[in-house]
Amino acid sequence: MADASLGDHYPRSEMLNCVHIGLLCVQKKPSIRPDASEVVLMLSSQSTSRRTPSRPAFYSGHSSTSGGDSRVSSGNVSENGVTMSELQPRCTAPTMSTPGSGEADGDAPAASTYYDVYGPDNKPLIPKVVLLYVPGLDAALYMSQSRLLSSLKELCGNPKPVLASSRVPDETHTIDALLTCRVKRKRQSKTSNQLYESDGGKLSSLEELKDIPFPVKYYTLSGKDFKDNGYSFSLPGFVPTVPAPSGSSPYEILALDCEMCVTVAGFELTRVTLVDIKGEVVLDKLVKPANPITDYNTRFSGITAEMLSDVMTTLQEIQEVLVGLVYKETILVGHSLENDLMALRISHDLIIDTAVLYKYNRGPRCIKIALRVLAKKYLSREIQNTGSGHDSVEDARAALDLALLKIKYGPDFGSPPSFSRRNLASILHESGKKCSLIDEVNVLNRYSDASCNSIAVFSENDALSRSMKEVKNKKISFVWTQFSGLISYLHKRTQDPEKLKSCVAEAIALKTCDGKTARKRAKERTCPELKENLCELVKKIRKLYSALPENAMFIICTGHGDTPMVQRLKKMLNHREETIESRENIVHALEVLQAQAEVALCFCCVKH
Repeated sequence: MADASLGDHYPRSEMLNCVHIGLLCVQKKPSIRPDASEVVLMLSSQSTSRRTPSRPAFYSGHSSTSGGDSRVSSGNVSENGVTMSELQPRCTAPTMSTPGSGEADGDAPAASTYYDVYGPDNKPLIPKVVLLYVPGLDAALYMSQSRLLSSLKELCGNPKPVLASSRVPDETHTIDALLTCRVKRKRQSKTSNQLYESDGGKLSSLEELKDIPFPVKYYTLSGKDFKDNGYSFSLPGFVPTVPAPSGSSPYEILALDCEMCVTVAGFELTRVTLVDIKGEVVLDKLVKPANPITDYNTRFSGITAEMLSDVMTTLQEIQEVLVGLVYKETILVGHSLENDLMALRISHDLIIDTAVLYKYNRGPRCIKIALRVLAKKYLSREIQNTGSGHDSVEDARAALDLALLKIKYGPDFGSPPSFSRRNLASILHESGKKCSLIDEVNVLNRYSDASCNSIAVFSENDALSRSMKEVKNKKISFVWTQFSGLISYLHKRTQDPEKLKSCVAEAIALKTCDGKTARKRAKERTCPELKENLCELVKKIRKLYSALPENAMFIICTGHGDTPMVQRLKKMLNHREETIESRENIVHALEVLQAQAEVALCFCCVKH
């Protein structure tokens, strides 16, 4: 199975492992090819289960005899009649395919790219993998600025276009795809709901949850989740939570549930409940609405006129109490908390919403499941069935226990697929590989654990300097970092009315001309600030590449393109903002920009 010229210089198992992975990467159907995180995992551990490759998509120089044996017609092709492994330095990478096709137009990369590296000392062929995430650089921008970005091609060859898995641009979704792995879910010997046991009421701290698949903050809502699920914190009268005082010990996690009645002004707060991780009540107060009540909503709220007759506590007083219990560092748990926080007029960033955690994807729609249904299915607990309305203490405890089940068993708990997601850092740790994650705090909170080096950075320059240091650390096998300068610039651009108008006009113009003319116009209209950003990006990538040790694999993934502009135009349409552009023009521009943003790029090379 191995090229004869390799002789006995390399461990046979190592060679076969690389051949196996190479074959999986060139399968004809893109859907069965492994993604970047799976390749990293398979390279780091030969014990990881993997599929048997079928007929590959690329062939070269083969001829078959009547006896069925495959013979080689060229001296630089493997004798196994399957792989194409030219014994030369890295050949030209595949040329760009039509976006979304998943098929390369050019030749396959050489399978022996990583072979002429080590002697017979049994060291890994690829000692280190460095994965750089560069959001904002989509295929359209790369092609229009190919001369400016030519260094990327010099280092890594032509990139491979990657179509986004969703039409909704979401940077968090891309990072999740890169830093998690799909693994086969183990068969369970029981199917009863009693198989899963909640830790609610048994814990005194989140630290007591051992060996959890992902950090607890992985399950908190992202910025996009807030928007998609109706969280609105920018309305007048909202009170933000504040950082805990120095030296204090704020609650790590609290569950919240509120009850509302109907007044002449709409729904208003009548009861608020907070429960801690032990299931004990921290706060349970009745609140007097500011406006006359038209419906106590008793069948749902459980609130009656008698209960509120002597209540004098106001919303403002409850807000003061709440911000003294729920600090900025506290994780707030609940079911559809957008309604509770709206009634409280409180804004908070760390939220685990069980309605989002357990939502059911039905085609293009996401259906939220009622709390009582989830409690019965996963907790074997009957709630909201007394006929006298909901009990906010009972509901808060149920939401907390459901959240703890997800935290304990992983994000795919309660879903039917045969595959589940696991944290890449923890899987590498199990394979004896140490990794370093260098990124903003919110990313580290979601994907780092005790097994890896978590390095928080606050600027692109900081990310570069820390990455250059980490890639030289011989104990580290995998390094993740992000260069966010380009996406930060794109965010700022959407706040400038003139630049926003220019982008819309440019997108409309591109829609009416052919591809060649479109690329030419895009190149001519590129503003100096964007060019400066791209030049700085290239310089930083070159510096990082120069710091890599020999035979390190360097992967650059771009994620979505100009998501800030797509989100800004959607907001203009949804909120019917006043604009000098017609609604029709904005729709046309949105079609063009979203299509461009959906085509990401992936560069890959090994430093020789």
